[in-house]
Amino acid sequence: MELDSAQLPRQHGGMIDQVARIRISLIDTAPEIWRRVDVPLEASLKMLHDIIQGAMGWMDYHLWEFEAGGKRYGLPDPEWPDDSLSAASTIKLKVLIDRGVRQLLYTYDMGDNWEHSITVEAVEDGQPGVKYPRYVDGARRAPPEDVGGMPGFENFVDAIADSGHPGHQEATSWHFDCYGNSFDPAGFDELAAKLRIGDIAK
Repeated sequence: MELDSAQLPRQHGGMIDQVARIRISLIDTAPEIWRRVDVPLEASLKMLHDIIQGAMGWMDYHLWEFEAGGKRYGLPDPEWPDDSLSAASTIKLKVLIDRGVRQLLYTYDMGDNWEHSITVEAVEDGQPGVKYPRYVDGARRAPPEDVGGMPGFENFVDAIADSGHPGHQEATSWHFDCYGNSFDPAGFDELAAKLRIGDIAK
């Protein structure tokens, strides 16, 4: 995952000026799938996209966009002009917060339509010696890619949980072939999330 230098937050004496504590919640999940991260205010929405991908464990295979303050931000495609879509790399989190925006909607994969509620919980000074962005906490594993959105995910979870389910073997085999491991909805790998976010902080 490569970041343009313009997307990187500024540091002074090894300390970020200010950070936002952000809560990411995958909408319509019960039990809730969520993450909490600390993000530099100087981060662009493109960098926030990378942070969400790393925190949730998505693979960044699909289109995505933010809705914030009545505007849409993403990756404009010159072959498919969209005047209503602004470049996510050109807007910083600080600008939105200064405008009073504390809630954003992030959608990943316009087919499966994974909608995330992004909430700015607090803004505070960065801690000396701490590299940001930083993973804080979270719960439950995100759905597999291309499982068919929330209805498909619910069916998938039902199938893998019940060995007598007609789709059990197919569901478990599909996930193992794609990911090389079994799927445990509660088995969120926090260390992997920390490492992915740490790579962005570097």
